[in-house]
Parts: sequence; C-alpha cells; structure tokens
Amino acid sequence: MRTRLYRNGVLEKEDFPIEEVSDHLADPDSTVWFDLCSPDPRQLAMISEELGLHELAVEDVLSDHQRPKVDIYDNHLFITVYGVYCDGDRLEPVEVNVFVTSNALVTVRENDHFPIEEVVARWDAASRLAGQGVPFLLHGLLDHVVDSQFDLVQDLDAQAEALEEELFDDEPADARELQRRMHRLRKDTARIRKVALPMREVIGTLVRRDQRLVSDPVMMPYFMDIYDHVLRISEWVESIRDMLANIRETRLAQQGFRLNEIMKRVTSWAAVIAVPTAITGFYGQNVPYPGAGQWWGFLFSTVLLVGASVALYAVFKKKDWL
Repeated sequence: MRTRLYRNGVLEKEDFPIEEVSDHLADPDSTVWFDLCSPDPRQLAMISEELGLHELAVEDVLSDHQRPKVDIYDNHLFITVYGVYCDGDRLEPVEVNVFVTSNALVTVRENDHFPIEEVVARWDAASRLAGQGVPFLLHGLLDHVVDSQFDLVQDLDAQAEALEEELFDDEPADARELQRRMHRLRKDTARIRKVALPMREVIGTLVRRDQRLVSDPVMMPYFMDIYDHVLRISEWVESIRDMLANIRETRLAQQGFRLNEIMKRVTSWAAVIAVPTAITGFYGQNVPYPGAGQWWGFLFSTVLLVGASVALYAVFKKKDWL
C-alpha cells in the first residue's frame, strides 16, 4: 500500500497507515492519496467507511471488466480507466479504479502490471502544481494513462505501416507469419479501441463546466491537453482499423492474382503438351502420311514437334504466362 499526504502543496508524509487517513482528511489544507493493489473486500470496506463511499462504487471495484466511465455521487466521483501492459506479443489492459473526493484520491489497481511508480514520478516532476490538490493528482494519473495509450497506438500504427509495405516487397515474407502478424495486430487494435474510445466521455465529463473538480483555471488547460490527446488517440485508432481492413483486402486481392497467375501457367503448359500430343497422335494413325516408313519422315515429325513446342513456349513466355 502506498500513501501520501500533501499539506498546502508540499509533500509532508509518505507510507503512513491507512487508519490515519480520516485524521488527515479533517484538515481542509490536506490532500491525501493512497493506492491499493488487488484489495480484498475487507480493505474496501475500510476505505468506504473512512471516505463515505457509495456502495455501488465499491461494488464496481469488485466487479471485473468495467467499461471506462465516470460515475458522479453526492460526495465523490468514481472513475474507471485502463492502463496497457504488453506481455511479450500480447496486449493486456489493466483496470484502475479511482475514487475522487474533495481532498482525497484513491487508486485501486487490478494488479501490479500498472506502474504506479511512474505516476508518482510524474507528480514529483510537476510538484509546482501540488498546491491545486486533488485535481493535480488526478491529472498526473490520467495523463500517464493517456500517454501510455498514445505510445501504444503510435507503435501499432508503425507496425501497420510496416505490414503494408511488406505486401508489395519483391520477396514477400512467409505467408503464414504474415497472416499471424495481421491477426495479432487486429486483436491488439480491437483491445486498445475498447479502452481508449470511451476515454473521450471520461475526460469530457471531467472538463464540463458544471464539474467543480477541475474548474480551477490553473488546472483546466492541463485537462484540456489530455482531452486533445484522447481525441487524437481515437482518430488514430480508427485510422489503424481502416488501414488493417485495406491490408486485408489487398492481401485477398494478391492471393486471387497469384491464383490467376498459377492458372495461366498451368493452362500454358497444357497447351504446350497438347501440340506434341496432337502431332504424335496424327502420325500414329494407321494411314499413309509423308515420310511413312522413311528415316526422314521420323526426322520431320521430330523437328515439327520440337519446333511447335518451342514456338508455343516463346509466345507464352513473351506474354508472361510462364
């Protein structure tokens, strides 16, 4: 468990017991943050009692796979967002639930794959804004979440562009490997889309004028900057989806083109074989023909067979059918 106490914009205390939270919250000049990772119902019940949280919000924490959202209650906000974690080639969203009161911020992480230390480092780097209280803490958390999504979407876009270029290489990659990469990229894009697109509604709700939490003129530009990044991510994700759809269609068109090329070659070889077959079949008939029983007749038939085959091969080769 991580805890922090800010008083009048100055970091005063860290890693104190959660039982002391109510004592610090009694001081209007204090701002408290504490973090829980995979808490049990007993810990959540203690938090709910300390902060007076709504039972539906606590119930949502215990329910997995919540949609990114903002719930507004009488004395606090409940926010659900998702960080992103890459386990090798697999992308895994990590749920983070946030309780926001007038002078307290509580983060509840699904597991330790969400790097809370990076959020703390972001707060320390912008400590000049600590005097803004809870909005300062909330901004640092959301800014980290959105930036991590932005970096991931940027990487997915680079992978999609590289995949698009490989389709037209002179020496195409292994077809099975190319198909596997396309499938993985489409799944990752679908995962990030589920957690990134609803962030427009989350940040949009927070920056509404009727939400007094971030109406402070000092913090509003910072939240609007996050909102701008969220819009860019949403547009970028949709662009990647369109690009992957085009790649898939191009891939299918290429496969159809290669199939036509194969059919042309098979047909050409069949034509080449058909002419010698016709000639030998004709000379094999039981009727007189020029050169029958003579040595030059055999020589003439052989030259005719080879010449016709070579001529057909040259014609098909010139037309790029072979």
